[in-house]
Amino acid sequence: MEKNIVVLGAGYSGILIAKKLAKRLKKQTDVKITLIDKKSYHTMLTELHEVAANRVEEDSIRISIKRIFEGRKVDVKIDTITNIDYDNKTLTGKNTSYHYDYLVLASGSRPTFFGVPGAEEFSYQLWSYEDAVKIKGHIFDMFTKALQETDPKEKQKILSFHVLGAGFTGVEMVGELAEWIPILCEEFEIDREMVEITIVDILDRVVPNLSEELSEKAKRRLEKMGVTVMLKTAVEAIGENYIGLKQGEKHIELETKTVIWTCGIESSEIAKKSVQLEQVGRARIKTDEFLQAEGRNDVFIAGDNMFFIPEGQKLPVPQMVENCEQSSDIVAHNLSSAITGDGEMKKYEPKFHGVMVSIGGRYGISYVGTQNKKFALPSFLSQFVKHFINIIYFIQILGWNKVFSYMRHEFFTIRNRRSFVGGHFSNRTPSFLLVPLRIFLGAFWIFEGVKKVNDGWLQSPKLTVFFKGANDLFNQIVYAAPGGDAVSSATATAGAPAAAGTLLINWNILGLFKVIVIQTTDIAIKLQVGLMDWFNNTFILSSGGSEVFFQSVIVYSEIIVGILLLLGLFTTVSALYSIVLEGLFVSTTGLYLSTWWMAFAAIALIIGGGRVFGLDYYVMPWLKKHYKNLKIVRKLYIYND
Repeated sequence: MEKNIVVLGAGYSGILIAKKLAKRLKKQTDVKITLIDKKSYHTMLTELHEVAANRVEEDSIRISIKRIFEGRKVDVKIDTITNIDYDNKTLTGKNTSYHYDYLVLASGSRPTFFGVPGAEEFSYQLWSYEDAVKIKGHIFDMFTKALQETDPKEKQKILSFHVLGAGFTGVEMVGELAEWIPILCEEFEIDREMVEITIVDILDRVVPNLSEELSEKAKRRLEKMGVTVMLKTAVEAIGENYIGLKQGEKHIELETKTVIWTCGIESSEIAKKSVQLEQVGRARIKTDEFLQAEGRNDVFIAGDNMFFIPEGQKLPVPQMVENCEQSSDIVAHNLSSAITGDGEMKKYEPKFHGVMVSIGGRYGISYVGTQNKKFALPSFLSQFVKHFINIIYFIQILGWNKVFSYMRHEFFTIRNRRSFVGGHFSNRTPSFLLVPLRIFLGAFWIFEGVKKVNDGWLQSPKLTVFFKGANDLFNQIVYAAPGGDAVSSATATAGAPAAAGTLLINWNILGLFKVIVIQTTDIAIKLQVGLMDWFNNTFILSSGGSEVFFQSVIVYSEIIVGILLLLGLFTTVSALYSIVLEGLFVSTTGLYLSTWWMAFAAIALIIGGGRVFGLDYYVMPWLKKHYKNLKIVRKLYIYND
């Protein structure tokens, strides 16, 4: 009889659990895995602020669920579940109903408003892709209106931005906003002093998960960016054009058209309606050590929905991504064990490694380490670790496709230097400026190939003499220099006249290879690699026929690469192959200064070199369109969107 596993929710936990189950149970033909979510895409909730404040493009935080599970044994259903009958094991959706034998509740969370009047109606929440897009559009709209407004008081109201909640989401949102505002001010010709940015929290410090010292550091950073930090301040009410605050006994009313709510979360609506399960706090579901809902062995809870206090701890696991990732592994293992009967269930013993908060794209604060010992990392390393962790996550869910997309958004197309590495990796140079370089490099390769044809490289062996002449030159200069190996000198170039030249560098790198640089009439560099020398002697120089074969490969390679570069066709492959050829030359005969430029020219042409005045402009989009539709390619994610 077929066993039905239903994973409800395609958030961080749900996506990982479904993927891990598909891998673990791929040989179980009687098991069906269904993933249900109300949206067709997975959202990177931890990156919402980057879109809301226009640092990255909208598609950077939106990942197609269909693409994630391409070629995998997971049935993706887009539906909104309105009720779960845990006794009859049935989920009721707007489209249809679903029966399960095992259910994974990973439906995530939503903003909570603590009963503040007007909070839900008049504030902008930041907890979904749509929220981020709406906030970005609203901020643009405010600056557009401010540009046209002549009344100073009304203009001040339009340019007042308030973020409520100084936890992770609030601080990251206000940090990105403070980084974006000066750019908008310059674009709309508005005095930066006209814009007010305020963050409000009832607690006495920002991001309380950090140490007190780091919380103060984060506060100072925000203030340096022009943010007013109001702590120990409660929110009393929010209206269409105002916000009411309370500091002690003092009541404050501020006029504003922008209030962004990041004050806290509660479990999703469907989790809150699950009254058949034991709930704690804001509708979090209480679990046992195996992450099964209390009293039920057919329902597993993961991510933000779970309430679990690890052994030896006083507080429940935090509603953070690291908990989602670690709990997903335990749920996938225990559910697989329950179905197959293989192995024992594992207890959930999370090991959290700390927290990290980004204050804009350039600055980060982290508090990392073990459960008992944590330390702070410098800003640069904090941001590096953040991006590294994101990449590890993307490798798990969408492989190369998402990793490349993430790096493109965060580094290669970043504007206004809004990255911890500034704009140093951003592709600012117009590709059409590479056209002359591409044509010149292509013509030079053709010239080199044709010259070899005229010298008879396609008819008779040349490489033995060619290699020997180059080796003799290097050996004579190296071993004539002070400190040279006398024995090697005598055997390598016995009877040969001393070469006129100077040894500039002779480095032995860990016994793996040597870097030799000499100066004669030109400067030459050689990487002497033992493996390459063995290959030359064993294969290339083993016979006259072998020499002619490899000579022909070199000649045809140079001519073909040259023609492709001239045409701007498969430029990336041609540029990479150019680098390979240069690498072969530098490790055999050495590379002279007069041709070093070819390697650097090839590097410059790797990305986009043939998209302007080249056939790649037409060919690559066509190939990409058909290549990405191959089943194996989509399953392995080896394509770029």
